Amino acid sequence: MSIDVVNTFYSSLASRDGDAMAACYADDIIFEDPAFGELRGNDPGDMWRMLCSSDTDLALEYNILESSEKTVRTNWIATYTFTKTGNKVRNDIEATMTFRDDKIIEHRDTFDMWKWSSQALGLPGKLLGWSPPLQSKVRSTARGQLAEFQKSQR
Repeated sequence: MSIDVVNTFYSSLASRDGDAMAACYADDIIFEDPAFGELRGNDPGDMWRMLCSSDTDLALEYNILESSEKTVRTNWIATYTFTKTGNKVRNDIEATMTFRDDKIIEHRDTFDMWKWSSQALGLPGKLLGWSPPLQSKVRSTARGQLAEFQKSQR
């Protein structure tokens, strides 16, 4: 069953359906990635709604690396244009999802933040993408955009 949820999650991302992605999450979901940090409750679903509503050229590939009744680990690659700079990004991500009652209760994405920022931000990312101050700035910007999106949806 957990593999079915994963397939629904990624096919919904590929078709930019943030509502369907959010429906895969339990109410007490914990999500974490290098760009947003840790998000809980409604925030992860809203993050996907925001990303799906702003993306125009996402290409997605994913593979299930390991699965058990309670956990699925995937590798997924998102290729898209980073809207702030117009730069093309190919982000190679490893995800671990934990399940309860056919819902995702924990979702952790990991990726190389320096590699991502080098592509998304260009020279500043290449020079400083490894640094905690730039990574903190990316995280605060992402969270600010999420807060603005949530405010606009109310």
